[in-house]
Order: sequence, then C-alpha cells, then structure tokens
Amino acid sequence: MQLDYTSLAALLAAAEAAGRPLSELVLAQQAEELELPPEQVYDRMARRYGVMAESAVQGCDPALRSASGLTGGGAAKMKAAVEAGRSLTGPVLGGALTRALAVSELNAAMGRIVAAPTAGSCGILPAALLTMEQEKGCSRHACVMALFTASAVGMVIARNACLAGAQGGCQAECGSAAAMAAAAIVELAGGAPAQVGDAVAIALKNVLGLVCDPVAGLVEVPCVKRNAAGVAGAFVAAELALAGIPSAIPPDEVIAAMKKVGDAMAPALKETAEGGLAATPTACRLRRQLLGRDGGWEPRP
Repeated sequence: MQLDYTSLAALLAAAEAAGRPLSELVLAQQAEELELPPEQVYDRMARRYGVMAESAVQGCDPALRSASGLTGGGAAKMKAAVEAGRSLTGPVLGGALTRALAVSELNAAMGRIVAAPTAGSCGILPAALLTMEQEKGCSRHACVMALFTASAVGMVIARNACLAGAQGGCQAECGSAAAMAAAAIVELAGGAPAQVGDAVAIALKNVLGLVCDPVAGLVEVPCVKRNAAGVAGAFVAAELALAGIPSAIPPDEVIAAMKKVGDAMAPALKETAEGGLAATPTACRLRRQLLGRDGGWEPRP
C-alpha cells in the first residue's frame, strides 16, 4: 500500500476512495512497511496510549511540582473545579483542560510522557483522546486507532514544515499537536475525511505565528498553559468542521504558510528564551532566581 505523506489532501483522498477511516489505511501501510502483523503495530500504539493515560492520572497529583517550582498543581485545581461543578464549560472541555495540564505538568516534573509530537506539546493529543474516551464514550480501541490518523497528520506537517519550536516557534509544537488532536477528534466523532482536513486547517490557522518563548529556557511557562489552550483549540476546530463549516484555505496550504511564517520569525522568538514572554521583567527576575545573575545569556533589549 502506497500512501503519500507529503500531502494531507492525498491521504484524505485515499481514505475517501477506500471508504475507510484514514487510521485503517495508515495502520495497514505501516504494518507493511515495518514487515509486521497489523496486530503487533496496533499493540505498539496501544502501549503508547496506555502511557498517555497513566501520565494524565499522575499529573493530577496535588503535590506535583517541577524542580524549578514554576509549575505543578494546576491540573489538580482544574480537576477539583470540574468535579465541584464550577467549570464554565462542563466536563468535556473542563476535563480536556485538566488532562492537558496534567500531562504537561508531569513532563515538567520529569515524569514519563509520550512526546506527541514533542515534549513541549505532550498534553494536547492525550487530553483530546482521553476526553473522547472518558467523557464521550468512545472505545479505547477507537482512540488507539485515532492515534494513527493523528500520526499521519504529524508526518505531513513534519515533511512540509516542522514540529520543533526551535525551528518554527510554538505554532510548530502546540499548533501541530492541536491539528493532530483535531483530526483524531473528528475521526472519533464519525466525521468524513474532508472534515478531518478542515479541522487540521482550522486548528493550525488559529495559532499561526505563535512564538516559542520559554521563561528561563524551561519548558514550563508558558508551555503548560499553552497545552491547555491547544486542546481547547483542537475541540473548537473539530466542532466547526463537524458542523459542516469548511476551511477556506486547504490544510496543505496552511501547513506551507506555517513554514513560511516560522522561517520569517526572528531567532529571539524560536525557543532561545530571548524574546516574547521570556524577556519580560518578571521572566527576567525568575531567570535570575533560578539560574543566578551569571547563569547564562541576558535577554536582548
């Protein structure tokens, strides 16, 4: 089986022609390429999903803190708010925010996560899938399969743009993760391949130009909260696409635009911690507290 991972349109057209979810085609192609039975490839993905589920639970520990002390405990607070009925958006989005914070905070605390597609954006895809399973009743099997669709989207983005904040800003990390999550949500909700593409395009468009500006060079502030925003954006994109609202710009063109925007970004806005929020007075004070006055670079004026 031949699948073209340089074009999302080609992948979705193949799924449409086959009358099957994209995940099934990707699983079959990957099994053929790896020369393994499909069941074994599925089991590998299921183990990764298991790690995602574990990290979402562990990250809700109220006592969890990163070594820097900058992050931790946020997921527990969000979880308490949802369980007490204080969430403005209810258990679906409130639960997704909780899980995104949990996984990202666990990463900051050096816990075990799945980088999907990166460690800095690790909370978005797990939060989307686990929320669809736990709040919307999707089967675990369906959620594992949806990971194959998300992975295909990530591969297309990686081949045509990038996934690293150091190369393309946070639009490449949390943006790509949100696009992958949006695609997975649409498939889980029974959306058509074209709607998967619309969701990917909408999710990426909504964060086009997002910079990577980690305070003190740590993947904590504002990264953890951007994971929460990323999963919210994924659900927004999926809702719009499933309602039949198309993206005016095709997903492959949005991906190409993201690359051009990333290439045009100043180095200070691409994970160097020299610009954006990382250069604010408070961020500079935190950096000095954590690293010492002679702890490295000084932000650019």
